[in-house]
Amino acid sequence: MRDLREVLAPLQEFRSKFEGLLAAARKKAARAPERPTRLRELTGFGANPGNLRMFTYAPKDLPPKAPLLIALHGCTQTAAEYDHGTGWSSIADSLGFAVVYPQQQAANNPKNCFSWFLPDDTARGHGEALSIREMIEHAIATFAADRRKVFVTGLSAGGAMASVMLATYPEVFAGGAIIAGLPYGCASNVQQAFEAMFTEQGHAARALGDRVRAASRHRGPWPKISVWHGTSDPIVRPSNGEDIIRQWTNVHGLSERPARQEFIKGYAHRVWSSANGQALIEAFSISGMAHGVPLATTTKESCGSAGAFFLDVGISSTDHIARFFCLHESLVEMPRVAAPVLATIETPTDRGALVIAGAAAESAHGSAEASLAEGEERQTRYPLDPNAVIAAAFKAAGLPVPEVPRAPPGTRPRVAPGPIIAAALKAAGLVQS
Repeated sequence: MRDLREVLAPLQEFRSKFEGLLAAARKKAARAPERPTRLRELTGFGANPGNLRMFTYAPKDLPPKAPLLIALHGCTQTAAEYDHGTGWSSIADSLGFAVVYPQQQAANNPKNCFSWFLPDDTARGHGEALSIREMIEHAIATFAADRRKVFVTGLSAGGAMASVMLATYPEVFAGGAIIAGLPYGCASNVQQAFEAMFTEQGHAARALGDRVRAASRHRGPWPKISVWHGTSDPIVRPSNGEDIIRQWTNVHGLSERPARQEFIKGYAHRVWSSANGQALIEAFSISGMAHGVPLATTTKESCGSAGAFFLDVGISSTDHIARFFCLHESLVEMPRVAAPVLATIETPTDRGALVIAGAAAESAHGSAEASLAEGEERQTRYPLDPNAVIAAAFKAAGLPVPEVPRAPPGTRPRVAPGPIIAAALKAAGLVQS
């Protein structure tokens, strides 16, 4: 029998390397100043066999049926630190969605890493995976979120835990983003976890896909996946990003060859698409980047704050992932002051388009709203009559007013193009009165 010290030596070596890399990364980064957290803790969210804490952020006046994002921090981090670094709560303010930040406890892992490699925490209906699933259900009820628009993202151990959630509860998520993470099922103990992080594994695509298929009874449709990894990551080898891609291309039944390859902000971007052209999997390879979340803090999509494991490399993963998840589509649902609108009517002449000024369009909006409010009783509520808006805009601009019909009470208003085109042509001098 091998001496116990000989058996434990590789594990101790891996652990020492891991802790040294974490400490070096934190020492290299400027110490972030203490700042009040924007998050609030929720308790009593349901079964919590994983002994995790639940923190949340929701913008004021969040509309019902808004999306819900689950954000999983990395080792040595807290929920508040991950929010500050990534900027997810700030982008939630502008786009209109709620965020849940599960937080590990030192009692479970001394480095605050999620237990992405322990069988009791990575199986459906058990441990940390179940705790996070309970948080999701509680958040859907608390924020009246749309259960069809639930997404998960995470860094490092949080990224690996995002892989766990996507595999064990695929029917819950519309999409996931894994940053410097690992594929599902690549380890089942601490020794294997370190080996997966630091050495080449060479898993076959089918074997990787089988691990996801075995994690639940779900057989599709599957979540869309965004993968991010730095080419100079010393903590989680970049080959893990490639294994995540092969795991999910196999699950989706896609070719290992991407549908398209391009460069965005100077970084390689690959996309795998469905037969109808929908992007199902994407991958960013961030050349020269170490272990962390890619940020852009000086560009127009600036989001988050640079620090340990939050690296300013000129591209905002937070902003891009939000768009990959189509979270920006919730922007129109957020209650806010409407921006001035330019109404444009194309005319078939070399005089170009007839543009009604934004102030006129605002005036038209107000006039139409007032006219609809005067003495009209409707059992069914419909949007503003577009014909009334356009007519009022013409009037405000001093142009001939199109004689458009009003929508009968109780019916959906529709644009009447004939009178509008006629009025535009008349305004352009192309037809006589």
